[in-house]
Amino acid sequence: MSIAENLERVRAEMAAACAKAGRAPDDVKLMAVSKTWNPAAVAEAFRAGQRLFGENRVQEWEHKRTDLHTVLGEDVGQIDMHLIGNLQSNKTSKAAWLFSAVDAVDSMKVARRLHDVCAQVGKVLPILVEVKLSEEETKQGVDEYLLIGLLRNLLELDGIEVRGLMMVPPYLDDPEGARPYFRRLRELRDAVVAEIPGLQLPELSMGMSHDFAVAIEEGSTCIRVGSAIFGKRAYVKDEVDEPDEE
Repeated sequence: MSIAENLERVRAEMAAACAKAGRAPDDVKLMAVSKTWNPAAVAEAFRAGQRLFGENRVQEWEHKRTDLHTVLGEDVGQIDMHLIGNLQSNKTSKAAWLFSAVDAVDSMKVARRLHDVCAQVGKVLPILVEVKLSEEETKQGVDEYLLIGLLRNLLELDGIEVRGLMMVPPYLDDPEGARPYFRRLRELRDAVVAEIPGLQLPELSMGMSHDFAVAIEEGSTCIRVGSAIFGKRAYVKDEVDEPDEE
């Protein structure tokens, strides 16, 4: 199937999941995760009406965006590209300029650097805080017991706007196995909003290709779908991000 056909199928499955959960289809956004895929694949999805995308590496999107400008012209500015991967602190300046939002902030170090860049030019960058709810060492995010303290500190930075929370559960063959993680993130969001005056966290980014229906039932407002749209063949760039600087 083509990327356009895959997008149509995913959107239909999203609508069915929303109907089952008693939610309006517009309540949930579809993010096409284009990391490791070439510019042609992104352009095909764009021409099929997709506007929200996710990449996990700063350099990869920097190069890809240049190539896409050749293909799409000024329309490339319509792409709403979010950084969804762990952000190295030495990449924050570029990230603040290249991405329309950063969805994986989990430390004050990174948040302050984003804030400093944005404050200098009067820009406010939307961010999501990534929460670690799994014991897997490969998972990123702030531990849940540190979340409320981090959020209080983030509210003092006017160069960024905390829009919500995100998380990645452990991969389980049965999508139902991810439900407790999705439910826990929603409960955490509700708890911290009740605890911190003035805090609003309307976004819950959770759910991927194999488990997004369950995530929608548990309150996700944005699902991140890669393989169900683009397939499993990936494009690997020669460039690699440099190590983080301390």
